[in-house]
Amino acid sequence: MPAGRALPALLLSLALAGPAGAATDIVDGSYGDKDGCLYSETGETSGSDIFFLLNKEGVTTAVSYCEFKGGGKQVSGATKIAAECHEEGSEDVTPNELTLTPDNGGYTISFPDGSRWGPLMRCKK
Repeated sequence: MPAGRALPALLLSLALAGPAGAATDIVDGSYGDKDGCLYSETGETSGSDIFFLLNKEGVTTAVSYCEFKGGGKQVSGATKIAAECHEEGSEDVTPNELTLTPDNGGYTISFPDGSRWGPLMRCKK
């Protein structure tokens, strides 16, 4: 390839590859509690008031959803990632930076206010 075309081709391939460190590279499957894993498999809730599901798109609970935005950054063995959180029954979006920490084969999710969810273990396939 002529030198003049190499740079545009490289830039195009990087743009098509998506952001480095995207959530798809961080979370390699579905992680949750029993009811969260059921939701992952079926798309339906068990009726439980409390469940947790972590996957490459974000974190789902019985009353909220946090969608990952952009790529994550590694910090002391954990991954910090921007997310937009929605509460059930509200149109408001709350920006957050979540911390995903590996924890005995699963993940613990921490919020800036100190609240933590998990550990969420890998859902069986």
